[in-house]
Amino acid sequence: MKRVLITSMAIFGFIVTSSAQNKGKIELGLNIGLNSSNASTTYDSADPSIGFNLGASADYYFSNSWSLKAKLIYDRKGWDNDLIEVTDRFDPVSRYARTDINLDYLTVPVMASWHFGNKKNWYLNFGPYIGFLVNAKDTRFDTDIKQSFNNVDGGLAFGIGVKIPVSDKFKVFIEYEGQGGMAEIFKYNRYDDTIVNIRNSFNVGINFLLY
Repeated sequence: MKRVLITSMAIFGFIVTSSAQNKGKIELGLNIGLNSSNASTTYDSADPSIGFNLGASADYYFSNSWSLKAKLIYDRKGWDNDLIEVTDRFDPVSRYARTDINLDYLTVPVMASWHFGNKKNWYLNFGPYIGFLVNAKDTRFDTDIKQSFNNVDGGLAFGIGVKIPVSDKFKVFIEYEGQGGMAEIFKYNRYDDTIVNIRNSFNVGINFLLY
């Protein structure tokens, strides 16, 4: 977990530092959000799970209308109403119990951001993300199931939001943010189709104009 955290922070710090060497406007942000997530294939999807996310962002502006946004997110994903095998050494017959699956990721999206509207307070984001698995547990028995999942996730991130100015350098924002996974999440998938993470969230946060 420490190695994943250090790697993600290094990526995020590199993006912010690189942007600071330019003379464009830089905006930093913090947010908290409510997630709805599940695991999906081309033909089916699991029951959605409710989670949360905590994020930090940096926006480097190339113009009034375009910026490059990078985020570091602690992301709770997963799904509900799954089955987990219950083993008993005194009973050879396999039994299954209902449980929910929680997957915690450190996610790093890097997105193009288009700012629009009369005062450029609305924005659209779109770009790739990479996620690093931190924890994986079932909720019924609190079993560590991380060994069943791939350590790295990836896909496309997108969103729309609005910023509400409070002062020249301080804004409050509300946004919808989605992630569509493109990478297999299981190490050993018994099905023909790829199983990916799907996540939608509604976030609120604050932005600070660095300069």
